[in-house]
Amino acid sequence: MQSHRRTTLADVAKAAGTTVPTVSKVLSGRSDVSSGTRARVMRIVAELEYRGRSGRDNPSRGERSPFVDLVLSGVEGSWANRALSGVEHAAEEAGVDIVVSVARPPDDAWLTRLLARRLRGAVLALVDTTTEQLATLAAAQVPIVLLDPVSQPPSTVASVGAANWAGGRAAAEHLLALGHRRLAVLAGRRTHLYSQARIDGFRSAVTQAGLDLPDERVVHTDWRRARATEQATELFRDAAPTAVFACSDTIALGLYDAATTLGLRIPDDVSVVGFDDLPEARWTTPALTTVRQPIAEMGEAALRMLLRISADPPPEAPREELATRLVVRASTARPGAA
Repeated sequence: MQSHRRTTLADVAKAAGTTVPTVSKVLSGRSDVSSGTRARVMRIVAELEYRGRSGRDNPSRGERSPFVDLVLSGVEGSWANRALSGVEHAAEEAGVDIVVSVARPPDDAWLTRLLARRLRGAVLALVDTTTEQLATLAAAQVPIVLLDPVSQPPSTVASVGAANWAGGRAAAEHLLALGHRRLAVLAGRRTHLYSQARIDGFRSAVTQAGLDLPDERVVHTDWRRARATEQATELFRDAAPTAVFACSDTIALGLYDAATTLGLRIPDDVSVVGFDDLPEARWTTPALTTVRQPIAEMGEAALRMLLRISADPPPEAPREELATRLVVRASTARPGAA
């Protein structure tokens, strides 16, 4: 029976055309490595599936800082605040402290800082990680949990998310029960896992009801309110739906702006369902019917999962999905109810 030799630092260094000390610098977050060399080493680490080793090149858990890192894709808006509050609450209960940083793609600065701090682990919230970044974290033996992963994570990476498919289906079932038949979706980026899951759930209920949801009535935006306003304006003019499912509350607010500009009344002329249940959903007029995503609870679950896998690495990466639920407010009504 042939055994497979474990990939070593020397193998990585040779394939990357550099030295073992340089590879060690990359994996420990040292700044005295050129960006080109760093990128090349990270690529080779991923290609060779190097997983690190104990010893001086990778600090043992006992040598790591008592801190955990929360890496956010951005700190603006209520979503980030809720995620932070959940992570912080669980960290306080566990007696650990949090370091907060922001990932600004395509810059790898957040990764370098994380590696240099030698933390107990990290929760990555809405961070669109690359294969090379995940491989580098694994090679440096930094446990991570993806919170609401942007793309499908590898089977080796732990994650906590929400029941996005079920949430999208609940939105469609609500609008169908009200009697809407001309439905549309204002979605986030095509490549984002949770956006596609919400669309798929919504479409499943529409199809089951014997209706169509043609591609021209599924419009993608980039999650920003201003861009959502532009896309919603085109949607209203071209498709004239009686009800729209917005794949986030921020997108829904952009849709509100477009409706106001076009002289459309919500819900008299068009019903709107959002997704997230941010505080803004209750403050806007009319109050937004939306799918509640338990963001703070997801943050708590992610931090607890991180501490568990840091203390006792499981043979398989755990996955957890928290339930969503529809919250009915004033932005939905029967078509032509006015």
